[in-house]
Amino acid sequence: MKLYGCHNTRSFRAVWALEECGAAYDYAFVNLFKGEGRKPEFLAVNPGGKLPVLVDGDFTLTESGAIVAYLADKFPESGLLPAVPTLRADVLRWMFFTVGELEQPSWTIAKHRFALPKEHRVAGIEPTAGWEFEAAARLVDRALGERACLVGDRFTAADIFVTHGLAWGASNRLPLPTPRLEAYLKANLARAAARRASAREKAAVEAAT
Repeated sequence: MKLYGCHNTRSFRAVWALEECGAAYDYAFVNLFKGEGRKPEFLAVNPGGKLPVLVDGDFTLTESGAIVAYLADKFPESGLLPAVPTLRADVLRWMFFTVGELEQPSWTIAKHRFALPKEHRVAGIEPTAGWEFEAAARLVDRALGERACLVGDRFTAADIFVTHGLAWGASNRLPLPTPRLEAYLKANLARAAARRASAREKAAVEAAT
């Protein structure tokens, strides 16, 4: 398998999942910050020009949620997607929640700081984004309660997605509303697979410079 990715993007979720699965894979660094996502050679892989992209033989898959779900099914022993239908549905719910709610304030901030053309950026949007992030994060805190993981009694893809969503918010200087979320974020990012994923992306950046 080959994973096309870039540091500080959603590709971290896919790399993290690969590491949790113990999968063998190549990492192809695509520097979105230097416009490499718009180059013809990458557009031939993903015409949308976005990351991550997973290539497994003759199968190419985009969208981080789809990639992590595919990996979880390919490596069921990882436990990232439980076999029990209700638990599986709950994991998928938190993955979709992250994409639709938790990460959107951070993406809004990023778009209006640098991603959108200047004429389409809206000054003063960040307080609204911060309010949205806090509301979504409090829903996570309520669901988490005193447990270490969001679904069932073990780490799943739900924790990968929610942790990354919280980390993205924190990187945009959006404070986590409770100490419990701070502890949850710290504990998950300290997992061996998360550290390996971070190191893999960092090494790719260093090799390209």
